[in-house]
Amino acid sequence: MTEFWLISAPGEKTCQQTWDKMMAATTRTNNLSTNHKFNIPDLKVGTLDVLVGLSDELAKLDSFVESVVKKVAQYMADVLEDSRDKVQENLLANGVDLVTYITRFQWDMAKYPIKQSLKNISEIISKQITQIDNDLKTRASAYNNLKGNLQNLERKNAGSLLTRSLGDIVKKEDFVLDSEYLVTVLVVVPKTSYSDWEKTYETLAEMVVPRSSHLLCEDNDSGLFSVTLFRKAIDDFRHKARENKFIVRDFQYNEEEMKADKEEMTRLSTDKKKQFGPLVRWLKVNFSEAFIAWIHIKALRVFVESVLRYGLPVNFQAMLLQPNKKTMKKLREVLNDLYKHLDSSAAAIIDSAMDIPGLNLSQQEYYPYVYYKIDCNLLDFKV
Repeated sequence: MTEFWLISAPGEKTCQQTWDKMMAATTRTNNLSTNHKFNIPDLKVGTLDVLVGLSDELAKLDSFVESVVKKVAQYMADVLEDSRDKVQENLLANGVDLVTYITRFQWDMAKYPIKQSLKNISEIISKQITQIDNDLKTRASAYNNLKGNLQNLERKNAGSLLTRSLGDIVKKEDFVLDSEYLVTVLVVVPKTSYSDWEKTYETLAEMVVPRSSHLLCEDNDSGLFSVTLFRKAIDDFRHKARENKFIVRDFQYNEEEMKADKEEMTRLSTDKKKQFGPLVRWLKVNFSEAFIAWIHIKALRVFVESVLRYGLPVNFQAMLLQPNKKTMKKLREVLNDLYKHLDSSAAAIIDSAMDIPGLNLSQQEYYPYVYYKIDCNLLDFKV
């Protein structure tokens, strides 16, 4: 399970007592979850008005930062293309995997000094993540353009003989060049019609050079034939060929153009390789930065919400639960029993919801205790 429940409950006689009680209810007898203390430092409380306003702002900031974290993760998967199994090992926070980072969370005093007000800390995070989001758009756009241009060229050089570029197939000696009267054309002939082609190509138009047809290459369905004729017969030949399901390709042998195409492909391929390494490094660094910021926002939200709900002086225990998938419903019931005395109205809503099948309160997940979900499955595919 990559889902965590970040909760808080008020300190009983001590915060340790709150922790021991929760452990006894969820782990010691019934193994409903794996639990960790979640350390939040002594942050500046500020006024009640500020906390109420900050509660809403942090909810929006939480959604925004989560979306950027997911964007960076998903783009890492897109860039790594064929090595998608390596995505997870590149998605680290502070050099460790995400589960380790969350379960051993320590507030980063250097990045987010706790002497600052809560509002200032949230603004630092907001600016930082907006910058990452903007940089990602710029870098992704440049890399995607490059990748798209390269793919277009590669597509031209792949596919069937009816559509693909022929520059890397034909040779100079396949053509009559620099002739005022004669021209060599290339015709795609279905494999099932080879004998028809041999019998008829010389008579499809006047002025076709006898025995001038040669098979140059084949794919699964067709063959590419060259044939030489007089220039003025081309239109007639093209028309008659089509009637017989032979397709004349629109191609002129031009060494300079073909060379330019090859050079362009080499240049794009080299540019893509050059950009790949620095881009992956940037994504790794900034994924880590964004993820760390996201978990700090969760910590801020728990702090603000706990002060608003449980009052002053600050006295609560933040706890991180990793539920076992099969017992999530049971865990929720145990937590509600444990904490329903904190908020009887929330407990009543939950009890009635449990009694009414089909009533879904998940949009406004509200419990007697402070609760936030952290889902570490950030990709839209399983790796």
